[in-house]
Amino acid sequence: MIRTQGLTHLHLAVRDLRLSLQFYRDVFGMKELFWSGGSMVFLQTEGTNDLITLRQADSAEATGPGGGIGHFGLRLADGVQLDAAVEEVIAAGGRLLGRGEHAPGVPYAYVSDPDGYVIEL
Repeated sequence: MIRTQGLTHLHLAVRDLRLSLQFYRDVFGMKELFWSGGSMVFLQTEGTNDLITLRQADSAEATGPGGGIGHFGLRLADGVQLDAAVEEVIAAGGRLLGRGEHAPGVPYAYVSDPDGYVIEL
C-alpha cells in the first residue's frame, strides 16, 4: 500500500476556459493560484488545500461526462443552504441534475458546470 496525504488536484478539460474559470470563481469562490501557459489555470478554494486545474480542451477532445470523470464532490461550508447553492449554480450557467438524501437528514444535489461535469454538493 502506498500511503498518501490524499487527493492533490482534479484536472478538467473544458470547452471554454474563460467561462469555466468564471463559473468556479463565481459559484464556489475559488481563487486563481497561477496559470500554466495560456491554456491552463490552477484554482483553489480559499482556506483549503484542494486544487482544480482547468485546461482548454483540444477541439476533438471529450469534455464533461464523456471525459472519464463520474463526478466530484464539494462539501458545503457550515450554514450554506443546499437550495441556495443550487440556485447559484443555475444562475451561473450550470444545471440541477438531481437531488436526494444519502441517509435521513443527509441531503445532496447533483449539479453540473457549463461543460457538463457533475458536481455533488
